[in-house]
Amino acid sequence: MRGFTAIELMVTIAILAVLAALAAPSFTPLIERWRVRQAVEGLQSTIYLARSEAIKRGGNVVIEKLSNNGSCTTARGSNDWGCGWQVLTCSSINASGDCVSPTTLQRFDAPAQLEGTRTSGGKNIKLNRWGLVDGAWIGVSIVPKDKSISDAAARGVCVSSGGRIRVISDPPCTSG
Repeated sequence: MRGFTAIELMVTIAILAVLAALAAPSFTPLIERWRVRQAVEGLQSTIYLARSEAIKRGGNVVIEKLSNNGSCTTARGSNDWGCGWQVLTCSSINASGDCVSPTTLQRFDAPAQLEGTRTSGGKNIKLNRWGLVDGAWIGVSIVPKDKSISDAAARGVCVSSGGRIRVISDPPCTSG
């Protein structure tokens, strides 16, 4: 007779379970880097889309952070972009920088367990009719939740007022 006994099968499964339990924590940094990379690439593509829409529409395009919602609670302050962002077209932008009669062009919900912090500015990024950031350069630091900007997975997205976008591995952005 050939085959395995129930005891041999149970011992093999127990050994595999122990090996999997030992290996699982080493995947955490990898998963964190993937999440950060997904958010960084999403922010880059959002900025490119917003710039092209601002040129096409003659301005009045805003990238606005998403507020806290049921599944995301990392956007507590006006500089916290951890829940994601959206591109809006506006009939006009008022003196306080808010979009009047917004229409959503794109929405990006950031991956779970991330924190995004804008280094300058606030809850939105205005783009003028030339597709340039209306105001000073911007920077957004994206890190795994409850980690600091010195974490190996942390990245910064830096945008100059001229529109150049850079991704850096040592956030925060100190210049455009």
